[in-house]
Amino acid sequence: MNRLYIGNLSYSATNDELRQLFSSYGNVKEVKVIQGRGFGFVEMGSEEEAKKAMEALNGKDFKGRSLKIDEARESQPRRRY
Repeated sequence: MNRLYIGNLSYSATNDELRQLFSSYGNVKEVKVIQGRGFGFVEMGSEEEAKKAMEALNGKDFKGRSLKIDEARESQPRRRY
C-alpha cells in the first residue's frame, strides 16, 4: 500500500502543491490530481511512508478543505449494461 487516494481536494489543487505537502512524510514517487473532480492519488516510496502521511494528513485542512485519505484500490473495469 504505497499508493494513497486523496479525496475532498480543492479544485484548484495542483500536482506540485500535493507533492510538496506529502514530501514532509517521505519520498513522493508520483502525484496525480484529477482536475475538476476533487480527488487525486499520491504514491509514496514505501508502505511505512504512506502510513505516516495518511495518519498525519487525514482530516487536515488543505486549501480550505478537510482531506480524506485512504488506501488506493486497484481500479475496476467499468461494467457495460
